[in-house]
Amino acid sequence: MTGDNPSIRRLGDWSADRLADLADDHDTPLYVLDLDRARENYRRMARAFPDAEVHYAAKANTARPVLRALADEGAGVECASAGELRRAIDAGVPGERVQYTAVNPPARDLDRAVEVAGDHPRVTVTAGAADTVERLRERGYDGRLCVRVNPGVGAGHHEKVATGADAKFGVPYDDAASLVESAREDFEVVGIHAHAGSGISGEDLSAHRELVSRMGDLARDLGSRAVDLEFVDIGGGFGVPYRPDEDPLDLDAVAAATREALGEVDATLFVEPGRYLVADAGVLLTRVNTVKEAPGATVVGVGAGMTDLARPAIYDAHHEIRNLTGEREGRPSREVTVAGPVCESSDTFGEHRLSAPERADLLAVGNAGAYGYEMASQYNSRPRPASVVLDGDSARVARRRETMADVTAVEDSE
Repeated sequence: MTGDNPSIRRLGDWSADRLADLADDHDTPLYVLDLDRARENYRRMARAFPDAEVHYAAKANTARPVLRALADEGAGVECASAGELRRAIDAGVPGERVQYTAVNPPARDLDRAVEVAGDHPRVTVTAGAADTVERLRERGYDGRLCVRVNPGVGAGHHEKVATGADAKFGVPYDDAASLVESAREDFEVVGIHAHAGSGISGEDLSAHRELVSRMGDLARDLGSRAVDLEFVDIGGGFGVPYRPDEDPLDLDAVAAATREALGEVDATLFVEPGRYLVADAGVLLTRVNTVKEAPGATVVGVGAGMTDLARPAIYDAHHEIRNLTGEREGRPSREVTVAGPVCESSDTFGEHRLSAPERADLLAVGNAGAYGYEMASQYNSRPRPASVVLDGDSARVARRRETMADVTAVEDSE
């Protein structure tokens, strides 16, 4: 990477030689994540929001080196599950910078969160329903509480991630103030929280501004009721361009619009970027195993599939692909369909123009640092891939490649 911290790292910016060496050393499919790039993305976010606290949304990538690198930069960590909460604490993130923001948490998860908060009293627990607040009371929890609000405004790259207008997420806006007031009797109410959605681009800024404006109004209403909030958390969802013709998010413009929409509040602004910090810091490497000429298409079969990178199958998401081997050999480009080995029609990475692929060629899939490994599965009894992190000139395995013994380890041996 260059030292000027560009706002997006394109797939073509990765060193083909270094990626090829990593594939030779660690086999494929292989995730590669550059910690320096994640740090750069965090610093850009922190500069854009100098008066805010930046909490990394861990669900984007929970690899321990990622959590530690961002925490060392000063980031807090937002955890969407008890498992992520445990990962953050185990990675050494200070409790005062950890926030648990689960949706409809199962009993065992809520039990675990209360236990962790008991050991780390500065951890903040966020509740998105009056029922969750009552369940915390039943468990004897009386610590730091944040109330998640449903602002009625959603945005994002796909309807499945536009959470702000989905009744599943948060207390109805009109009920939030009364719930906060009643919760003060048993908890240390420290904040309010909302989240518009995931992958927000410049086209979604009007929805983002509306959400922030509503949260500012709610904070001022609570202030008039003598509720002193530590923070107003507007979530994250800051998008990145997955296609080469898409412009990167104008983060400074987003920050300015956020401050204007929020208005004057006697509380600290929290933002929760996930994808923005790690997406362009990661690639997925895979090799071609089959090239098949079919009517109307050339199908290029690769070792990675929807079990390794699920976003194309779930969201019809686009991820740029390079044929690193074909580029090195100067082959002409052609239109192909890249497909995985899983027995599903949805197991495809779409149509791409690549240097004419041949068997054993090494391909790189871009913007795979967010929601890549985290959404990987063992469907079709496929072991999950390995993950390597780069830290300057060094590389180390963050997650080893699973074996069939790992896949079957939880089964009854009879």
